[in-house]
Amino acid sequence: MQTRIRCLSLMVSALMLLGIANIAAGQNWPTKPVRFVVPFPPGGSVDPLARLLAVRVTGPLGQPVVVENHAGASGSIGAALVAKAPPDGYTFLFVFDSHAVNPFLIPNLPFDTAKDLAPVMLIGTAPMAIATHPSKPYRNFDDVIKAAKAKPDSISYGSIGSGSLGHLTMTLLQETGSFKVIHIPYKGGGPLSQDLLGNQVDLGIASVAVIAPHAKAGKMRAIAVTGDKRSATLPDVPALSEAGFPGFSALAWWGVFAPAGTPRPIVDRLNSEFAKALKQPDLNRQLTDQLGLDIVSSSPDALQKFLLEQMARWAKVVKQYSIKGD
Repeated sequence: MQTRIRCLSLMVSALMLLGIANIAAGQNWPTKPVRFVVPFPPGGSVDPLARLLAVRVTGPLGQPVVVENHAGASGSIGAALVAKAPPDGYTFLFVFDSHAVNPFLIPNLPFDTAKDLAPVMLIGTAPMAIATHPSKPYRNFDDVIKAAKAKPDSISYGSIGSGSLGHLTMTLLQETGSFKVIHIPYKGGGPLSQDLLGNQVDLGIASVAVIAPHAKAGKMRAIAVTGDKRSATLPDVPALSEAGFPGFSALAWWGVFAPAGTPRPIVDRLNSEFAKALKQPDLNRQLTDQLGLDIVSSSPDALQKFLLEQMARWAKVVKQYSIKGD
């Protein structure tokens, strides 16, 4: 009995010391530059988001925040780098929605997406837009479905790549709506936009940020957005939930993670600084206007819950349709 009590006492003492150490880590952090890893090339949406937030939190943190691009394999190279980094609060990862799909598309991923990265914040979400060339006869998504059912495999659509959220979303829509269209994968939103503008592909599905400028200029016709409500960026475009897919929602999203084991006080401190920055009207407006984001500014726990839900949802689609990544 005395031995058991002594063991319990030692365990309690160890836990108390660990708690004190974690609190101290949070209070003293940071004491050197912090790096934000972007697992994509400059451009796109993740890179400017990381750079905008880096500028906003540098002052409050009292240390430089450096943004590093480590691109490749749909973001998994940069994610692996962060997953293997020391959990000391000096390395953070900015991710896009591909983060939740990569485990099911990339064989032998060198880290566990759900366990090897600690959630910091779900920054925001955004619906995708489905668009066509103005010369096409499709005025709404129902027109697409009717045409596809009347003449299967006659309509093409482009996404930013095999296994992308747009590809998975259109796959799920085809199952739900019992129609079939031909997928054409592109190497990003730029090439997809060029072919849509040139009337080389019937439809395109991409982020609102990619589609909206062309739609507002009359060079594309946006016919649906993939959220469960309309986008403030394209308020006149119906959501799929209004177009025969009640409750349907497929959202692009942006989040921040740290190496697993990063002290929670450090995670909470950065979460707090992000939240303050995201409340600044000019930054909020930039993210809304330029990237089409709906700011979420979640807690770390809410991001983990969201990630697991996204992984479960899209894993089913990938496996059921044997989807392979580019």
